[in-house]
Amino acid sequence: MQAGQITLLLLAALAAGWVDAVVGGGGLLQLPALILAGLSPVQALATNKSAAIFGTASAAVTYARRTKFDRAVAVPAGALAVVFAGVGAASAALLDAAVLKPLVMVVLLGVAAFVTLRPAFGRIPRPHLRTGARVLSAVGVAGVGIAFYDGILGPGTGTFLLIAFTSILGMDFVHASATAKVINTGTNLGALIVFALQGHVMWALGLGMAVCNIAGAQIGARMAIRRGAGFVRVVLLCVVVALVVKLAYDQFFAG
Repeated sequence: MQAGQITLLLLAALAAGWVDAVVGGGGLLQLPALILAGLSPVQALATNKSAAIFGTASAAVTYARRTKFDRAVAVPAGALAVVFAGVGAASAALLDAAVLKPLVMVVLLGVAAFVTLRPAFGRIPRPHLRTGARVLSAVGVAGVGIAFYDGILGPGTGTFLLIAFTSILGMDFVHASATAKVINTGTNLGALIVFALQGHVMWALGLGMAVCNIAGAQIGARMAIRRGAGFVRVVLLCVVVALVVKLAYDQFFAG
């Protein structure tokens, strides 16, 4: 691999760490960069996880030090996420991603419309929504459903977690993002274990990108905490639009 390609991958990892720390979706930058550098799709997915897990864990630590996250949700959902993301990664070869992508696009478009039409959504916490049943629902949605999706396909996992916690538990965007980082660390770990056992991870490249991913994650987490829910909302809308465009291109034009 040439020096120019490595430099671009490191820059992509830096930017991806920032995006992931704020709203999720850093794979939008890292995955295409890895594929353009000549890695196979499965190698790109695996190596992306080896870098992303460090950035996401780093962001989770920063959020935990500077703001509160919901431990009653994050701990059980994070533990479940390790298992079900691993199941998803192990099942990836059995499912045609083209089946899921149109559904994901529809969901993302719905998210974009909802957040745009309700400007107060995610800005102010709604603690009255946090009931025992809703906590259990959030743990199941995040630790099972979204975790499995991250293992089998992946794009937008952090964004889906953010929306789940905001809509189900009434969190504001900053605290939802903080909680999401714990679960996203679990999903990355579960998928990475499977990919590593299958021998798909390019460790030297992944660990090099991890350093830049951590740097970007630290900047992003601090900006999200300092600037608040309004800033996260704007970044969220930009990432959702980018995800829809990326998935639409993959579905209708790529290959």
